[in-house]
Amino acid sequence: MEQTNPFQDGRVLLVDKPLDATSFFAVKRIRGAIRRAYNVRKIKVGHAGTLDPKATGLLIICTGKQTKSIHIYQGQEKEYTGTIRLGEATPSSDTETEVNETASTEHITGELLDRIRKSFIGEILQAPPLFSAIRIDGERAYEKARRGEEVEVKKRLVTVSEFDIDSRDFPDIHFRITCSKGTYIRSIARDFGLALNTVGYLTSLRRTKIGEFDVDDALSIEETIALIDQTASSQ
Repeated sequence: MEQTNPFQDGRVLLVDKPLDATSFFAVKRIRGAIRRAYNVRKIKVGHAGTLDPKATGLLIICTGKQTKSIHIYQGQEKEYTGTIRLGEATPSSDTETEVNETASTEHITGELLDRIRKSFIGEILQAPPLFSAIRIDGERAYEKARRGEEVEVKKRLVTVSEFDIDSRDFPDIHFRITCSKGTYIRSIARDFGLALNTVGYLTSLRRTKIGEFDVDDALSIEETIALIDQTASSQ
C-alpha cells in the first residue's frame, strides 16, 4: 500500500518559535522533516507572518495545499505580550543592538502613562523600524541599517484594538496589545517612549494569538518534527 502524505494534502501547524530563531529556520526544519519522513524531494511549506528573531511565540506554518491559505491567516488580528524599557533606546528598537541613547523618566506619572497608552488605541500612523525586512531599492532595510547606511521607510496606517500596560516594574512596562496586520511592536515601543518625552525599546516580545489560534495550542519545533515522524510511521 502506497504511503499517503497528509502534509502534501495540506496541514496547518501551530509552532511556538523559540528566542533567536528566525521564522525561516522553523520553516526549513519542518520542510526537511517532512521530506525525510515521506521520502519526497519537494514539499511546499510557508509561514503566515514573520516573527523577529528576538521574539517568541505563535508561528502558523502551512504545508502543501494549505499554503494557498497563508494570506488569510496573515490578514488576521494578532495579540502580543512583552516589555518596553523606558529611558533607553537601541538602533533596532529591540535587544538585537546595544543601547545607544538614554533619557530621563523622572517626569513620567501613572496618569501620563495611561493618557499616552490610550492615544495608541485606534488607527495610528507608524514608521516601520530601520531594522526591518521591508525592501528598499530591492534590498532589505535591515541590510542597509546594519551597514550604517541611512534608511528612510514610509509610514503606514495600522490599527490597535487593545493596549493594556502594567507599570509596577517601572521603567519596565509590561504590555498586552491586539493589533492589525503590518503593525510593528518595536515601533510601538519606540513611539511610546517618544510620546512620553523620553525614549524606549522592546526588551521582550511574545506573539500569543493570530485570529482564533492560540500559542497555548502550539508545539515547539522539535515536538512538531516528532509529530511528523509519528504520523509517517503510523501509516
